[in-house]
Amino acid sequence: MSTCTTVSRQLGEAQGATAPTATTWLLLEQPGPWGAKALTSSHLDPELGRALERAAEGTGVRIALVRRPGRHADRRTQSVRQVYAAHTLPGNSWVRSAYTAAPEELLRLDLAALGRGEHHTFDTVLRGVPHTAGPLALVCTNGKRDRCCALLGRPLAADLAAAGEHGVWEVSHLGGHRFSPTLLLLPHGYAYGRAETGAVRDALRGLREGRISLDGCRGRSAWERPAQAAELAVRALSGEHGADALSVVSTDALPAPAAPGPHGAPAAEDGTPCWEVTVAHTDGRRWHVTVARGAAGPPRPESCGAAVLGTPARMDVLAVRELSLPHAPR
Repeated sequence: MSTCTTVSRQLGEAQGATAPTATTWLLLEQPGPWGAKALTSSHLDPELGRALERAAEGTGVRIALVRRPGRHADRRTQSVRQVYAAHTLPGNSWVRSAYTAAPEELLRLDLAALGRGEHHTFDTVLRGVPHTAGPLALVCTNGKRDRCCALLGRPLAADLAAAGEHGVWEVSHLGGHRFSPTLLLLPHGYAYGRAETGAVRDALRGLREGRISLDGCRGRSAWERPAQAAELAVRALSGEHGADALSVVSTDALPAPAAPGPHGAPAAEDGTPCWEVTVAHTDGRRWHVTVARGAAGPPRPESCGAAVLGTPARMDVLAVRELSLPHAPR
């Protein structure tokens, strides 16, 4: 039987604007097996996992478990765990590092502040310090969530680690199983799919120099999907690869576009969600990008073992318009 990744590749499904969304990532080391919902189905106390899920709601923080690549001994104790916090918005992207022997300390963090990019409680509660060892590469490997993540993700994580790449971790969930192997690069929060070792190493090399690779890029997690589509479209049009050169200024809902009638004449509105996204460059340039939500057909498995076939939502860029810069005073 074909896997969800095989079908997605055969259909040529586009990956753009499918990145998981979070302004800040909070990562807790948890070796051993993970269940489908890792925060409540691993060797982490499930009550703590549920409490962390509740605390993160509406804050912009996404909490995930990480473990080092390699064989996962089924250990029920972990004396000291690595913890990372990473903020992904342009102009304020950072990674903080800490260790804890008491993961319940994470409940003392001000997650709303963390979501805004303020790391004071991370530093005071967990004795956090800047992470200066280069970008983090998080490869999704949770086979209980989707078997493709384990079959394709674990070899990628192992290959990267064996190649001497530092900061490589397995992560519990990134979404988009059909694009496996998937990974997230921090601090900038760009997600990638159908990743191969060589391409990932190139992306990491570029990121150390402040450049973003667009090869297999799914978008920046700091923004919702319409804004992800707009930012990637501007990058493709302008040739801009600077990691923090572009930011999303606004995302405004538009009236639904008219459905085509007989002979191409406009007919009634078809109800398609549509947005105008304003993307700004640090040099002052701006673009208006029109994005509409469509559906990827034909129906396909969105994950292995799914009971029904689905038509995943996709973001279609309808237009990109660069705005004229105001004339400088004479």
